[in-house]
Amino acid sequence: MRVFLWTFFLTVLASQAQQDSLVLGFKEYLGYVKKYHPIAKQAQLTIATGQANLMKARGGFDPKVEVDYDRKEFKGTEYWNRLNTTFKIPTWFGIELKGNYQQNEGTYINPDEILPEDGLYSAGVSMSLLDGLWANERMATLRKAKFFREQSKADQDIMVNEVLYKASIAYFDWMKAFRDAEVFKDFLDNAETRFQGIRQSALAGDIAMIDTVEAGIAVRNRELGYEQAKVELMKKSLEVSNFLWIEDVPVELQPDVTPDLDTENEIDVTLEILGKPLDSFSLESHPKLRSLEYKIDGLKVDKRLKANKLLPKLDVEYNFLTESPDRINSFVTENYKAGLSFQLPLFLRKERGDLKLAKFKLMDAEFERDNAQVEIQNKVIAIYRELDSYIVQNQLIADIVKDYTTMLDAEERKFSFGESSLFLINSRESKLIDAYLKRNEMQNKFFHTKAKLFKSLAINPENL
Repeated sequence: MRVFLWTFFLTVLASQAQQDSLVLGFKEYLGYVKKYHPIAKQAQLTIATGQANLMKARGGFDPKVEVDYDRKEFKGTEYWNRLNTTFKIPTWFGIELKGNYQQNEGTYINPDEILPEDGLYSAGVSMSLLDGLWANERMATLRKAKFFREQSKADQDIMVNEVLYKASIAYFDWMKAFRDAEVFKDFLDNAETRFQGIRQSALAGDIAMIDTVEAGIAVRNRELGYEQAKVELMKKSLEVSNFLWIEDVPVELQPDVTPDLDTENEIDVTLEILGKPLDSFSLESHPKLRSLEYKIDGLKVDKRLKANKLLPKLDVEYNFLTESPDRINSFVTENYKAGLSFQLPLFLRKERGDLKLAKFKLMDAEFERDNAQVEIQNKVIAIYRELDSYIVQNQLIADIVKDYTTMLDAEERKFSFGESSLFLINSRESKLIDAYLKRNEMQNKFFHTKAKLFKSLAINPENL
């Protein structure tokens, strides 16, 4: 279902209700794109995903309660009744604090399982002394999750910037198509007025009737150009509609909605590129490079973890034992349970292979970052120089339009005195139309270049 934009524009632009058409301003347009477009909303999910990953990683340090209960009874004989409960608290440096209660009863329990009647309590610690002390899976997962969260924020800026860039290009093309259509409409009106004047003069015998044929051809040429321009305007307005959504419903532009032709003065402010000279550009704050830096930080954590895997695995455990946990002095060193586990693969081929792969991934990301730095820097420099050139080109084409207008006005005055011909007027007018269209095209390229600067800087406007 398509929602018509009439009511929406009346609300946003009520001050223009007396006009025949409603104006969709550039800032208002981008504001609705950023707020309602599905891609912009999708970008918000990247931060939510980063937060969810961080929560998941922190879950590796959640305390745990374990209960193991086993009982066997056969023909009235209780073979065994075993209860083992443990409370564990993982900590950062591979250390795990534990509290345990164990009770064993039954006729056929093993001698080493015989415990006091009220059970046995223990409190102790287990830890990894080599592999897993300074780098382990829980630590690495949490660190990478924190980097991923920050990377998600940078990626969100890039996604929002991308959709706003495409929306800006669509708006500028729509504005150019509208201006082109206005050019053909104005000159069609001129051609029709001229045709009526020449027709009356021909009927009065002041000029040859053949001039009405040439004037009629000019009218039909202008009509043809105007129809083609209207088709192009319709296509560009539909492209703008692709970016307009309200409350998850796509919006369709109405024919009486027009672009703001005075947009040039607010483009820099809306895209937040105003007052950003080339010497103020900083690569360090660029979202693309920030995203790559956080990616590299995560890969460094992974590399550190893989390097730690080359160490032997040495796990130790020590627990104080007591029958009376309510008395703190009952935990004495004479009553304890301890253990040690040692493991070392002879060739470490898996571990060495994982470390090499981690190094290669890190190098690949660093190469990508270095290349992105050069590309972004050169692209921004080129765009700034291109903008300077378009300022000169726009001034030149404005002067050309002015001169062609002067020549056409002079030719029309000469024609009114009988010193010129309709052929020359049509020729001058065709040149002026081409100059107007060239000016619209040049201005559109200028706006496109500003949008490219906005994209190259990866700006996520805060005031939309």
